Amino acid sequence: MSFLIKLLKAAIDYNKLNEETKKLTEGDFAHKIPVHGMCVPAKTLGNYVNRIGDGLSLAVEEKLKSERLKTELITNVSHDIKTPLTSIINYIDLLRKEDLKNEKAIGYLDVISSKSWRLKTLIEDLVEVSKASSGNVTLHLESLNIVELAKQAMGEFEDRFINHKLDTIVTFPSEPVYIKADGRSTYRIIENIFSNVNKYALEGTRVYVDIVTDAAWVTVSVKNISKNKLNITSEELLERFVRGDSSRNTEGSGLGLSIAQSLASLQDAIFDIVLDGDLFKAVIKFKLLETRNTNNL
Repeated sequence: MSFLIKLLKAAIDYNKLNEETKKLTEGDFAHKIPVHGMCVPAKTLGNYVNRIGDGLSLAVEEKLKSERLKTELITNVSHDIKTPLTSIINYIDLLRKEDLKNEKAIGYLDVISSKSWRLKTLIEDLVEVSKASSGNVTLHLESLNIVELAKQAMGEFEDRFINHKLDTIVTFPSEPVYIKADGRSTYRIIENIFSNVNKYALEGTRVYVDIVTDAAWVTVSVKNISKNKLNITSEELLERFVRGDSSRNTEGSGLGLSIAQSLASLQDAIFDIVLDGDLFKAVIKFKLLETRNTNNL
């Protein structure tokens, strides 16, 4: 009888271990398995799991601290760089107002101006991708008509697409389609995708912009043919500072797609890149917001 009681107690303890360990696997690393009263084998195993939980909790804490310090460092350094850079840009504007006769000097001034603005954009993108990847972004979630938002972004890029001889083929629902998202961040996601198309699409080709819905999701997709050979994976293309052109001859920081992915993730949306030969496709999936619920937000 004593053996059966011990066997039953061991079964109960191991069942409790199984349930308590599940909480750790779900991300609650601070959770402790209550080992008091357990039989020796189960108690020993429970103590080992608690130590693993302590290690994981410490690792996560150190990671968060590292990300926070990195963000603060980038923000502070960027601010220190932007201050003199703003002065340089202002003095360039003052020099343009002077009656410069030397054509070569005017050309040099144009180069300095172009590079200064490019550096300013890079600094701003660097700060934004750092904040977005660390979650240090304030979101104002509201009901958004994603069709209208996409049309606004397309209007901004219409002239630039025409200059690059890009023919835009649009397939949008005739009715408004609502999602719950942050307007500024969502617009930036679409803007970054269009900016990527503007820089890297093959001139004289078509750009397809589609919005489709199903029972639960709204999918926004943008497809174009790349002017450069895409000898890279989609995962590599989403890494920071990676660009479609390996020669790095075009303007841009290579941060646009990374920023878009981070901003989408913060809103529980899905951002993905699909590469097929020279075909580039960006896909964003938002959770569909039922029209009848939009007035209650």
